[in-house]
Amino acid sequence: METESIGNVTGSSEFSLFTLLGEADIVVKLVLCILLLASIWSWVVIGEKLFSLGALKKASRAFEEAFWSGRAGEFDLRPGQGGKDPASRVFVSCAREWQDAGRALPTPAEASAIVMRAERSMRAAVDRELSLAGNGLSVLATIGSASPFIGLFGTVWGIMNAFLNIAEAQDTSLGTVAGPIAEALFATGLGLVAAIPAVIFYNKFTSDLTKLGDQLDTFSQDVLVRLSRRASDATRD
Repeated sequence: METESIGNVTGSSEFSLFTLLGEADIVVKLVLCILLLASIWSWVVIGEKLFSLGALKKASRAFEEAFWSGRAGEFDLRPGQGGKDPASRVFVSCAREWQDAGRALPTPAEASAIVMRAERSMRAAVDRELSLAGNGLSVLATIGSASPFIGLFGTVWGIMNAFLNIAEAQDTSLGTVAGPIAEALFATGLGLVAAIPAVIFYNKFTSDLTKLGDQLDTFSQDVLVRLSRRASDATRD
């Protein structure tokens, strides 16, 4: 008997995704719209971070190569000279400390003081660069953690509607519960579609930022060594 009812339902109406969404409950529609917007937003952030972090790492690597080859790394900056990548901006923060000292370092104590100030300045510059590079990651974290629960809410609501349909129609056939159950499962699936890429790329970008921070810290120590040598030479002049 139930098999016959299922056959009648299948034959009388075309069951498609668009039909399902058009007949969905307003709450389920709202949940699906939120998840769709969250998925689009996360992919926008992912695309922006893929390009921006890649460009930052490439530019920083190029500046470090120039630094070690002697084409960069002079502490005597020209007016208006600044950095366009994290490594060069960290270096500029050190070079400005040297300029502010006026290159007048008659004693070893003053040379040590300028090195300490440069170290603090570069540490702040590294933190600032990582903060700027990490803009948007909180969006991925929020979407990755919240989307499954939003989808779960849509699932619970759809299943509740399925039981209400059974109670109202006094019929447990598939035609009575197919729509609400399909809506519920679709909400669950869309929640996972939004959450999984956000979590994967959040972890990837977090790892990239950690590597960038280690790279900048190592570069800062190299710059400090060069500055310390320059300051020591100045005290002997």
